[in-house]
Order: sequence, then C-alpha cells, then structure tokens
Amino acid sequence: MRVIKFSKMEATGNDFVTFDNRKKIIRNRVSDFARKLCDRKLGIGADGLLLVENSRIADFKMRIFNPDGSEPDMCGNGARCAALYAKLNKIAPYSMRIDTRAGLLSAKVGSASVKINMTEPKEIQLGIGLNLMNKAYKLHYINTGVPHVVCFVKDVDRVDLIAIGRAIRYHRLFMPAGTNANIVSLKGRASILARTYERGVEDETLACGTGSVASAVISGIVKGLKSPVTVHTRGGNLKIYFTLKNNSVGNVFLEGKAREVFKGQIKV
Repeated sequence: MRVIKFSKMEATGNDFVTFDNRKKIIRNRVSDFARKLCDRKLGIGADGLLLVENSRIADFKMRIFNPDGSEPDMCGNGARCAALYAKLNKIAPYSMRIDTRAGLLSAKVGSASVKINMTEPKEIQLGIGLNLMNKAYKLHYINTGVPHVVCFVKDVDRVDLIAIGRAIRYHRLFMPAGTNANIVSLKGRASILARTYERGVEDETLACGTGSVASAVISGIVKGLKSPVTVHTRGGNLKIYFTLKNNSVGNVFLEGKAREVFKGQIKV
C-alpha cells in the first residue's frame, strides 16, 4: 500500500482527479481505480481521472478515464486541466505540447485562462434526420477528438437533456462506440447556449470542452456564426476559435478558465 498525492482540477465546471503518473505508480486496474475515485458518494467525486505520463514526442502524455472506467481519446477541458497541472508542478513550461490518443495538442497557460489547440474536426455529417421519442429531429455529427452530435433547439433549458441525450447516445446509428449529445440555442451573432450529455459519464455535465467545440463549429457551418464563438454552459463560458473554408475546419482553439481546487493524498 502506497500513499500518493493528487490534485482536484476544475475547468468550466468539469472536475478531474489528477495524478503525476510519470513513474507509473498507477498501472494496474486503472478502469476500476477511476470508477472508485470518480464516485461522488463513495469516492473523491469527479467527471474523470487524469493521468499525466511521460511522452517521447511531447512535454507529457495525458490519459483520461471516465467515471464508468472507459478511456476516451480526448477531453478538451481535461486537457486544459492537465496543462495547468503540468505548469503548476513544473512538468511543462507555460507553452507546451500534450500527447493524447486523439493526437498532439499545443497549450498555453495564462494568468486567467488556459488555451489549447485542438485536433482538426473530422467526419462531419450534416442534417441527419432521426425520429426520437416520437418526434423528428435534425442532427449534425462531428468528431472533435471524440464523437459528438449537435441538435439546435429554441430553448436549451426547456429540453429533457437526459432523455434525448440517452436516445442519441445509444442510437444504433452511432453504435458500437456511441456518441456524446449536445443541445444548442443561438444567443447572438457569435454566442450560443449549450448543454452536453457525456458518454462515459452517462449524465449531463456542467460543461464539455470537445462538446463546446463541436457546438461552435457546427453553429458556424449551419448557422453562419463567426469565430470566435462564445459558448455559454452551466459551468461558465468557453471561447472557441476556428476557420471555415468550404465546410473544411481548421485552426481550432478552446479557451477558458481552469483552476486547482484542492490537493490531497490517497492510498493505492
């Protein structure tokens, strides 16, 4: 039994239990470990477990595990938390490169925010017609490191996100991996309201970095919003930068606040 230190990190309402795992202290049954620690009643409680590890091609490698133990390729707010953690613990300078399963990212830690350069969105499919819960919906699919569906609604606060989110997440069209689900309302010429049902968390989260990117980019393509787009989430605001050319998306950045909530230690 060993005692290891962790930090509880938070970015726009997404919280993560974060470990320096460069010495491979955590290596066995990581999925079980994530399920235990992320449990909000019996564990520390978090939207995910972050591991900062060694990388041969970047300042560090980020691995993330969902509360259900699954390991997604990417997490936008998780990457921002990992960047801040690495800067605070002298693992990386303020301008850094992060190795993820979705590809290499760059990040800059500022005095009030963390900004990351996302991998280029792909697999864009617009205007998918689906009947969900006896109602017709027009959905838009995009992969921003992980799969996302975006659905425009008049008022995000009047939608049963858990019901529609699960219907989309588990729809046979998106199997076997499933997808995250976002509902979006336009707020202005460069501003949207967004809520996200996250795969792996299997619930609504206060914010989602990759979901905010998906929502902003799709809003740019479908609704003509110009970069940068401010995404208002229940956990705070995120700013998304991107370029569009003939529905091809590039130069995508995600920016917002992040902080270390507290430090602790746990026996493993």
